[in-house]
Amino acid sequence: MKDRVAMIRTLVLIGHGGAGKTSLAEAMLFDAGETTRLGKVEDGTSVMDYEPEEVNRKVTISSAFNTLEWQKYQINLIDTPGDFNFIADTKASLEGADAALVLVDAIDGVRVQTEKVWEFADERELPRMIFVSKMDRERSDFFAVVDNIRNSFGSKCVPVQVPMGAAEAFKGVVDVMSGKAYFYTQGDSGKFEVKEVPADMAERVKGYRDEIIEHVAESSDELLEKFLEGGELSGDEIRAGLRAAVLKGQLVPIGCGSGTANVGMQLLLDEIVNHFPSPLDRGSKAAAAADDGAIEVAPDPEGPQAAFVIKTVSDPYAGRLTIMRIFSGALRPDSTIFNSTKRSKERFGSLLRLKGKTQQSIELALPGDIVAVAKLKETTTGDTLCEEKKFIKFAGLEHLPAIYSLAIEPKSRGDEEKIFSSLSRLMEEDLALKLDRNEETKQVILSGMGEIHVEATIEKLKRKFGVEVNLTIPKVPYKETIKGKARVQGRYKKQTGGRGQYGDCWIEMDPLPRGSGFQFVDKIVGGVIPRQYIPAVEKGIAEACLEGVLAGYPVIDFQVGLVDGSFHPVDSSEMAFKIAGSMAFKKAVIEARPTLLEPIMNVEVTIPDDCMGDVIGDLNSRRGKVLGMDSKGKKQVVKALVPMSEVLKYAPDLRSMTAGRGMFTMEFSHYEEVPAQFQEKVIEAAKKED
Repeated sequence: MKDRVAMIRTLVLIGHGGAGKTSLAEAMLFDAGETTRLGKVEDGTSVMDYEPEEVNRKVTISSAFNTLEWQKYQINLIDTPGDFNFIADTKASLEGADAALVLVDAIDGVRVQTEKVWEFADERELPRMIFVSKMDRERSDFFAVVDNIRNSFGSKCVPVQVPMGAAEAFKGVVDVMSGKAYFYTQGDSGKFEVKEVPADMAERVKGYRDEIIEHVAESSDELLEKFLEGGELSGDEIRAGLRAAVLKGQLVPIGCGSGTANVGMQLLLDEIVNHFPSPLDRGSKAAAAADDGAIEVAPDPEGPQAAFVIKTVSDPYAGRLTIMRIFSGALRPDSTIFNSTKRSKERFGSLLRLKGKTQQSIELALPGDIVAVAKLKETTTGDTLCEEKKFIKFAGLEHLPAIYSLAIEPKSRGDEEKIFSSLSRLMEEDLALKLDRNEETKQVILSGMGEIHVEATIEKLKRKFGVEVNLTIPKVPYKETIKGKARVQGRYKKQTGGRGQYGDCWIEMDPLPRGSGFQFVDKIVGGVIPRQYIPAVEKGIAEACLEGVLAGYPVIDFQVGLVDGSFHPVDSSEMAFKIAGSMAFKKAVIEARPTLLEPIMNVEVTIPDDCMGDVIGDLNSRRGKVLGMDSKGKKQVVKALVPMSEVLKYAPDLRSMTAGRGMFTMEFSHYEEVPAQFQEKVIEAAKKED
């Protein structure tokens, strides 16, 4: 079985949104004979983008999986989203891959998300290759893009293919190492003729070949010594050294072509099988044993079973589909497996290979395979599956923080609980979603990576579960407090026929430091208020402070001392003193100079150097206080305190300001007084809402 594992290549397609990843996958599947027609994103016939939200938007929203065979090698493809809104899915998918194919389009070159997914691949130490796509489009410029790539990712990025022509004149690809030119026929059949390299390209092709051989020589001491002594490397040495250099990350080959025109796919597939690693090349994966000790899990098909869940798909009818990467052992249908993350047993029936939206039953899965099983009860994305007696647990997934929030409410009454159950299902397949019920504002808050992410989730909620919702900007949970002192009486007297109601209390109100809440002090002496009625006064104040006098927000950070009062032996009751306490509170707040408080957020913004001025200026305009700056690699991290009301829509604003290169995290810090010039606006808005 090890021989079979050596023939597996599992790769992830990554790049900026619109770089052509899905079109490239479609062309590879077509040329390998997996599909009978070339699927097109533009006309909705793609086998990889099949969710209605993807077809309508013409953009990949969720990672898709497929498998093809090329020269007897099994190539497992993971096509990932390139839009930042869905980047969490992309990051999770990299956990299942042994290599990355990075797409850069021939017009725009390296863009924001190209850099971001490159960082993800660096974190996983994935060998990679770059494919310059869309060579048939207007304004395509391969050599300018190569310069752009090398400026971004270093001189280790070297073309192994060179285009012949560009845009309408694009007619094929030269393979640098073989020195052959592949002239493609018109249309998208993928057919070509092999000829000699055009004379006007020979010098450039030789220059790239010499550069590759230099990188190859550096892949081993033996080859380097031979190269430096002036010896010529043999063809076998070059091929072996080229593969070794790619596996070590010392060389990143650059290919080129067009997915939509189906040009360059055969050469690309050859590069994948010849230069990308098998699971055996990638070696062992770090894990934890039952005692939390460190262990290494080898990609041995005869070893203990170990798999990592990289995605969960939830369907209201078919149930949960768990997608996993096998790292060790062999998996067969109708098996029991142990979830070491949840410490529970799971049983599954069919073992499925994913072919886009369809599935194919298989009898065996080996290290390197990506397979799916249905209806696991407790297993979710990021879990490890293994044998119960051979405990293995891989590190879980790092969750990206949700940065854009909207309040949701059902269009139909009675659907609120259905919202929670349905969104919980969607959250199983999308780790970047977060759902909270804000008890202060009484709103249900849905958070994600951006506006498009949240909107696509709402579309899916309607399609899959029949739940429709309205979206609004979340309310800010303002508070009220006092700045002064007061001494007041709260007296409640009600006389009816028969027994009346009587409660009388005097209170002193004082402000407290932020975060103190409400404190009650019993200062009654001499029994002027019987002991049994004192808790009622406190309760009356505690309930009354939930709604302040300025705008109806809760009142916090104050102390009430119960100092005096009187009672009636017949008419006094707990209810009467509760009402008296409430009346006293309202009078005291008015006298004690009430004011509004707003939540202040701790914001960390990570940006390139050239965006510093704009971002800091913008934070200042949002009433922010910049606390400092730190360097983080090539980026700067700006730390600031900003009022929540000023950053409710910060995610799209920051993306616009930094051309998508900025990231931020945000968490609650403390409450502060709202500046006087803004208080009236908040109070007026609250009154209108009432």
